[in-house]
Amino acid sequence: MAKAVKEGASHLLEKLGLSSSDNDAPPSEPSEADLSALKETYKKAGQEQVFAFYDSLSSAEKGQLYSQLSGIDPENINAITQKALDPPAPSPEEKEPSVEPLPESATASILDSKTADIEKCYDSGLDLVGQNKVAVVLMAGGQGTRLGSSAPKGCFNIGLPSEKSLFQLQAERIIRVQQLAQQKKKSNEKVVIPWYVMTSGPTRRPTAKFFEENHYFGLEKENVIIFEQGVLPCISNDGKILLESKSKVAVAPDGNGGIYLALVKSSIVTDMRKRGIEHIHAYCVDNCLVKVADPVFLGFAAAKDVDIATKVVRKRNAKESVGLILLKNNKPDVVEYSEIDKATAEAKDPKQADVLKFRAANIVNHYYSFRFLETIPEWAHELPHHVARKKIPYIDTEKGETIKPEKPNGIKLEQFVFDVFPRLALDKFACLEVRREDEFSPLKNAKGSGEDDQDTSKRDILQQGRRFVEAAGAVIVSESAESSGVEVSPLISYGGEGLDFLRGREIMAPAVIEKEE
Repeated sequence: MAKAVKEGASHLLEKLGLSSSDNDAPPSEPSEADLSALKETYKKAGQEQVFAFYDSLSSAEKGQLYSQLSGIDPENINAITQKALDPPAPSPEEKEPSVEPLPESATASILDSKTADIEKCYDSGLDLVGQNKVAVVLMAGGQGTRLGSSAPKGCFNIGLPSEKSLFQLQAERIIRVQQLAQQKKKSNEKVVIPWYVMTSGPTRRPTAKFFEENHYFGLEKENVIIFEQGVLPCISNDGKILLESKSKVAVAPDGNGGIYLALVKSSIVTDMRKRGIEHIHAYCVDNCLVKVADPVFLGFAAAKDVDIATKVVRKRNAKESVGLILLKNNKPDVVEYSEIDKATAEAKDPKQADVLKFRAANIVNHYYSFRFLETIPEWAHELPHHVARKKIPYIDTEKGETIKPEKPNGIKLEQFVFDVFPRLALDKFACLEVRREDEFSPLKNAKGSGEDDQDTSKRDILQQGRRFVEAAGAVIVSESAESSGVEVSPLISYGGEGLDFLRGREIMAPAVIEKEE
């Protein structure tokens, strides 16, 4: 079985024209024969301009460029570029797709569910954690550029009293879930949730360094696996592969949909198999409220025996610019706000007149069965690529000058994580609606923007902590509404549990609850 999967992975990488080598040794200058063969490959594809400066490079630079170009199939790049820029004419069904909410059989809502049903999911999910069948995959390739930082976004300090980073908050939630599962199970076998952290080229090294400097935030090093998503060449408006420098092709991360190929190429799927993983939670780093390895979500998805499940929050209003999870032409899919007309966006649920018919806002928070991830080599090469038109600095291959364009001069190709949804039969897909105030507060904008910035992230964590503490029976005293929040460490409470010691106590806010005392 393992051999077959490995061969499938190799075949997939060949199809995509990507190398599976992770060797960090500096590449050596190629032989004349090898160089000639590679040049011929690029010439046939009409991409020979990438060798424009080869003869003027040092031996080390020649090795670097040859190695990079050897990992790219120019004919495949031409093909996916052409398909992305000039997609096949849509069928009548695609021109005017039918859209409907997911059927009730595929959905559930924390907002409307009975407490007993939620607790049942929680207990079964925590059992799965206790059986060491759960893993977490974090999509952490982004930098904090819009936040005023060049560091990986997960390193960002949103201004909490504890000054914890996003990475630390999430690591501590993993630790707490492990503790809760350990307390529930009857054996002494150690509970472990492996954490697979997907970075990009610019964020891999600083992410690894940050984890090392912070001693993996209390997790064991061998259970934090940092890997890197793939890249694709940047393409000029006339279809040519661009050079970033005389010895390097300009590349960009392949989008959050690159997670699938990266899981195979980096042997993450292989590692999961060795560990006996059956259930995977995947999410984005910028959500400060994310319930990592949420037992309720795991129990919900496992009970339905689905291959993919996704969390959603209720759309605030008809005009909120969010993607929606729904049925498109009778298949699960994500439809962007711009693709929905005003009447559809404003339509009310016939069973609940006070809520929108289409309200399942996508928050990129997913469950995967391991059996589904094992099939990645069968379909990853079929996922579409999307075009992002960008201003891409490049080397003019005729003049040898670095050009920094003032307007978009090329495209970056990317895949979306949800492009796989329509491949699933409806009985293998499910959706869980959760409370926005408990589970979704993304960090996307610069401080002071008033929406999805570090101030709103900090506010949402502190207000959640306040709710936890008040529910436990404590009384909060503060001088103003702005200073009324409480930070509750994930190490002491994952979702409000374990705070009985606060009953009857008066707490002066702002406050930090780090331990029982």
